[in-house]
Amino acid sequence: MHAEGLLVRGGELKIKEMEVQCYLFVLLGSTLFVDKSRDRLRPAINLFLKDHRRLTNYAWGAGALAYLYRQLGVATRAGSKGLCGCLTLLQAWIYEYFPLFRPSQLPQSLDAPRASSWISPRLSGGDEARQRLARYGQLLDELSADDVTWTPYGRDGHTDIPRSLYTGPIRFSDIAEGYDPSRCLRQFGYRQIIPGAMTVPHDQYRPASGSSYIVFWDLWVNQLWDNVAARRLDLDFASRPCEHPSEIVEEYVDWFLTRSHPRITHPTDGEPQPRPLLVHQVLREQIVDRLGPVLLTRDRSKWEEDGGKFYDMVAGVFELYDQLVGQPPQ
Repeated sequence: MHAEGLLVRGGELKIKEMEVQCYLFVLLGSTLFVDKSRDRLRPAINLFLKDHRRLTNYAWGAGALAYLYRQLGVATRAGSKGLCGCLTLLQAWIYEYFPLFRPSQLPQSLDAPRASSWISPRLSGGDEARQRLARYGQLLDELSADDVTWTPYGRDGHTDIPRSLYTGPIRFSDIAEGYDPSRCLRQFGYRQIIPGAMTVPHDQYRPASGSSYIVFWDLWVNQLWDNVAARRLDLDFASRPCEHPSEIVEEYVDWFLTRSHPRITHPTDGEPQPRPLLVHQVLREQIVDRLGPVLLTRDRSKWEEDGGKFYDMVAGVFELYDQLVGQPPQ
């Protein structure tokens, strides 16, 4: 952000601060913080542009990543029909880590942006696009750990960018998303372990009208980004260097499958495949996580009464559901 270079005073090159602010507003709104309104921009961007002298103090990369994380979450909802955010960043990330999806690449100097080296193919729509989408789904379902380039930036990239080991929420305006490098240690050349719990907001709710939801973070969370040294993951303490790029601890796969969808394509041939039921482990945790902060904001004396009754009721439903599908409670 070299806004000061645009603010030349005197002569024909004089540019008003308002013009610079408008230029950056359009630039950021059409690149880093893109939505699906086509010709509209998020007004929250303008809050960071009022004082051009502070532009270099903001972590624009972390803000763009937080915004993209939120949009990826929105895109997984059943009613979502598109994806927004900095898709150039997402596309370049896919090309770097997944060789199966890479297009052609041009030779480039070291000081040039990495993303500009990829030659995006010209793709058609209609039936061909649907067939291509089905093919991509099949490739992802067949993907193995050996098909991933785990360290495209080298094994020591974190030494050049220490903030890549920061652990905590990253924010843009009212959006805050968790960032935890221990969830993908293989990108640093270390063996993947089961990561610990992430920092979560103390309260959240979704209004009756509207698709967005509101989260509330403790005040100390706002100070985490400014204390990176204390919030930086110690790789040698958490794990050890990999002997091969896709190395993991033995229990990691079981942990991962309880928190992810192992396949994209639903089976259509033969007998329907049973879906894993993680009722007592995952669903209870989700309900407690969502219900707990709401009840904690009320009179604490009612926690045991209201929370206990609700938990017992839900637990009974889970046990009945397990009996109906023939799986013993876990």
